[in-house]
Amino acid sequence: MQIEQYISKYDPDNLFAVLKNSFQQIEFAWNGEFDLTALKNSRIDNIIVTGLGGSAIAGNFAQNFLKDDLKIPLSVNRNYLLPAYANENTLLIASSYSGETEETISALEDAIKRNCKVICITTGGTIGKIAAANHFPAIPLQKGFQPRFAFGVSFFTLLNILQTIGLIPDQSGIVKKIIALWKKRGEEFSTESNNAFVTAEKILGKIPVILSAADYTDSVGVRLKGEFNENSKLAAFHNSLPEQNHNEIVPWEYHNEQLFPAITIEILDEEYHPRIQKRFEIIAGLIKKSGCEIISLSSSEATFKERLCDILYYGDWISYYVAVFRKFDPKEINFIHFLKAELQK
Repeated sequence: MQIEQYISKYDPDNLFAVLKNSFQQIEFAWNGEFDLTALKNSRIDNIIVTGLGGSAIAGNFAQNFLKDDLKIPLSVNRNYLLPAYANENTLLIASSYSGETEETISALEDAIKRNCKVICITTGGTIGKIAAANHFPAIPLQKGFQPRFAFGVSFFTLLNILQTIGLIPDQSGIVKKIIALWKKRGEEFSTESNNAFVTAEKILGKIPVILSAADYTDSVGVRLKGEFNENSKLAAFHNSLPEQNHNEIVPWEYHNEQLFPAITIEILDEEYHPRIQKRFEIIAGLIKKSGCEIISLSSSEATFKERLCDILYYGDWISYYVAVFRKFDPKEINFIHFLKAELQK
């Protein structure tokens, strides 16, 4: 079956086109201008990005992307309340695409009680109203997307904010390269039998076990797991090295393909510490010996930031193709809607 036929049968909202044109989200986010002068001249000791799902992953990605740039701690909060250290010198970024995520609303209210410095990233909703009532900056996101399909606008809006405040060096040059990269990759991954298409075919009938490197690519691993879950309706697992080597390595000695039909996806990069690279080599040998296939995701782009964005975008396409190959609509998330309805009762 050709790609157009898969789209016609299983993707009624044409999320294929949304994915292909993701570079336009970066352009929208990076062209956004907002006045954050008051925050630029204030004391900020740490940053907390609070959100869930597709609205939180931008914070995790920033931890990897800005590992050499950001000189103060950045953490991601996925809960109703903030950690005890949050105070008046904390920059709290409330990220909710819909503006209605109940955990994020609760954390935002907690931030107000703690007198945190607050910025909201949203399309509106309750969080937009709270921001207006408290005179917080509310940075508008481009509307019309599923939150997980809005990564481009969510992350690069966050990046724009941190640059505008002066917490990181100018990123304009690298962002320009990433826009061009995603535009090129969008064309490539839209063609018949492209790399993402072929990789997705290998995953059919398997349970992905994703391995990344802590502080370098673990955000991509978290993202890919979530994309398999929501887009592909597929259970998936993720761990990062070196932690994986201290526990999850053991079951591979007793791996049984009949009981656990796994396929390992390793996320690799040339910038890993030499000992991490060695660990990946050893664990790959053990996993292959157990009879499990390994897929390697990597990029040959010139800089770490470009490679990180390249691999993440590649993973998004893989999860999309797995979805339609499995005859699922990538948009459908019925159990999430059911859970939210039950919580409102």
